[in-house]
Amino acid sequence: MSAVTQALTLVAFPVAAAAAGTTISTLRPPGPRLVSAIQHFAAGVVVAAPAGEVLPSLGKEGRLPYAVAGFIAGVLVMLAMAAYSRRQEAAAASQSNPPTASDPSPQHSRGRGASVARQVTRRAATALPLGLLVAVGVDLVIDGLLVGLGAVLGAAQGIILTVALTLEILFLSLSLGSELTEAGLNRAQSAATVVGLALLTAVGAVGGAALLAGAGPATLAVVLAFGAAALLYLAVEELLVEAHEQTETTALAAMFFLGFLAVYVLGEVAG
Repeated sequence: MSAVTQALTLVAFPVAAAAAGTTISTLRPPGPRLVSAIQHFAAGVVVAAPAGEVLPSLGKEGRLPYAVAGFIAGVLVMLAMAAYSRRQEAAAASQSNPPTASDPSPQHSRGRGASVARQVTRRAATALPLGLLVAVGVDLVIDGLLVGLGAVLGAAQGIILTVALTLEILFLSLSLGSELTEAGLNRAQSAATVVGLALLTAVGAVGGAALLAGAGPATLAVVLAFGAAALLYLAVEELLVEAHEQTETTALAAMFFLGFLAVYVLGEVAG
């Protein structure tokens, strides 16, 4: 099986997760406690993928300088995207509801899904924030690139990266689909918007597999470390921050470790 064919097979899972998530969110949105549990579990999975599988392998193979360069680049890109989202949210808030002396300042944006969703709700459904949707699309292309990279690297790492990204996109679709519906879009429009964005993951996966199939070890190390940084940023700065907006309980905290353990066991079995 070629890398492109394998990438197409793997990317079907996150795309299906997006379709399932937006369907659930538009028909019967999950409660905040369930969403928090999903976020804890997803954060555990997303942390385990780079910390347990990706970064240790890069160090052992003697590609540390390339890994460091890729990791730094990934952090800078994620920080830049977060800053862009905050600016867009502030602009949307000022246009839809000009601040007064008694109005609080716009809240800090947390999470790609929730950040975009909250900005969408501040606008009419007929005037979707195109710039923000483009930012989400770019992010999903990067996610797809990681799936394509996983297909090039081999079955074990490809499966682990796909599992992590599937959970990430599931949460994104749950959040964004629900908020688009609340903003005024009908169910079909919300689902079509989310699934259309999710299909960009397939574009990134196929393109990544085609471009990286003949890449050397240094290039693969840079891209893999870049992806690891993006995943860690997602888990620490977005998923966990949003998950802790709900009152923390022992059961919710345990979901993080359950997700981490699941990926650790998967890596040991697949490896």
